[in-house]
Amino acid sequence: MSTHVQKPGWFTVNVLNRAVAWMTRRGLSVWGSRVLAVRGRKSGEWRTTPVNLLTVDGQHYLVAPRGHVQWTHNMRAAGGGELRLGKNVDAFAATEIADDDKPALLRAYLKRWKAEVGVFFNAVGPDSSDEELRRVAPDHPVFRITYS
Repeated sequence: MSTHVQKPGWFTVNVLNRAVAWMTRRGLSVWGSRVLAVRGRKSGEWRTTPVNLLTVDGQHYLVAPRGHVQWTHNMRAAGGGELRLGKNVDAFAATEIADDDKPALLRAYLKRWKAEVGVFFNAVGPDSSDEELRRVAPDHPVFRITYS
């Protein structure tokens, strides 16, 4: 497993993520935004972070544009979590997607959010070949979510 992590900049952490999380907690989705809540693998306490919920062919996915970050490690350990939008809380189970199955999902994710996350994909975008998308797939965990 790759350990690639792209740390977000100060503006993303202190302004953008906080603004999106604030709006999402109040029930205003920004381009599919949700607040992901997942139990910490060591503490057992709920950890939250803003995420973009991807829908492809009626299935829902979470993509980690910045790589193997804390929420992805916690998701693997917990096997699921909650997606929150305002007062609406949807519990779910998560299944990690194999790298070979990611190109179409990464393409759909980049088509929707490239302006926001494209910098984390090393010049790979929605118009890139399946081969290019497969090359970066190990650096970007993807989880299919199934609501409980």
